[in-house]
Amino acid sequence: MNSKKERYRRYSTYLKEKYGEKVYKIPVNLPVTCPNRDGECGEEGCIFCGDIGTGFESLENSLSVKEQLNKNIKYISKKYKANKFIAYFQNFTNTYMAVETFKQYAQEAAEMDNIVEICISTRPDCIHEKYLQILDKLKEKYGVEITIELGLQTVNYKTLKKIKRGHTLAEFIDAMKNINYHGFESCCHLILNLPWDDMEDVIEGSKIVSALGVNQIKLHSLYILKNTELGRMFERREIEIISAEDYVDRVVSFINYLNPDIVIQRIAGRAPKENTLFCNWNMSWWKIKDMIEEKLEKLDIYQGKKYNYLNGKSVKKFIGF
Repeated sequence: MNSKKERYRRYSTYLKEKYGEKVYKIPVNLPVTCPNRDGECGEEGCIFCGDIGTGFESLENSLSVKEQLNKNIKYISKKYKANKFIAYFQNFTNTYMAVETFKQYAQEAAEMDNIVEICISTRPDCIHEKYLQILDKLKEKYGVEITIELGLQTVNYKTLKKIKRGHTLAEFIDAMKNINYHGFESCCHLILNLPWDDMEDVIEGSKIVSALGVNQIKLHSLYILKNTELGRMFERREIEIISAEDYVDRVVSFINYLNPDIVIQRIAGRAPKENTLFCNWNMSWWKIKDMIEEKLEKLDIYQGKKYNYLNGKSVKKFIGF
């Protein structure tokens, strides 16, 4: 892990190791909403969430699951000579629907020959045994791998309340217990530069996901959309965004404490060009990525260098470590 070539465990490398070749993730856009938007636990969603959610690069949800997958696969397989794909149910909350409806959507993807994995993006408070049992059966019948992505955003329960997330850290812990029980892969989304968080929250976040057995991580730099509560706060100058250099420092520290077995899917965010008030300090996401990797190299930091805090850290001197 501490080689110059790879100072953190990259998602692309992990997929090649797992499947023996390049695998592409294909977004699927379902006609779903979120309990934080329909009145179940909120009505306006998180303060940073726009009307289209995170699926700004997806096809229209009027198309069936197979139509969306086939359309994207046709383009990607021709351009990149790819043979294996991950069906990524991405936008809003993809377990927030009737159980039978969820089963139908997931099965559409599972029964396609070139789909090797189904990835379900959802919320910690929308993980229930009924949905996990459906995924268990699809995995057994069709041989597809299952990954569940949970939007946590921060481990600071006070910040979760500030951003009107509609759940606390407890729901995330409960969801991870259930996902781990079924043996599915898990991925956690975290935003490392929320205005109410500091470096201590970032490091604690790295330690918590490591302790809970999270398998993959997506790190996001905050982007701010027009016509959102956060956007209005930004325009009124009620919040401050840390500098790009400070964001880089936070990512580097997060990686420093992270279990070296955890796969890192992303270390910076991307945003739709339209209606965006702030994104990546007016730099491209790959420039932020380059800055992070340069800092890791400069400080000789690699993933898990400070991963020494679990399994009874304070008594290890008595056991021979």
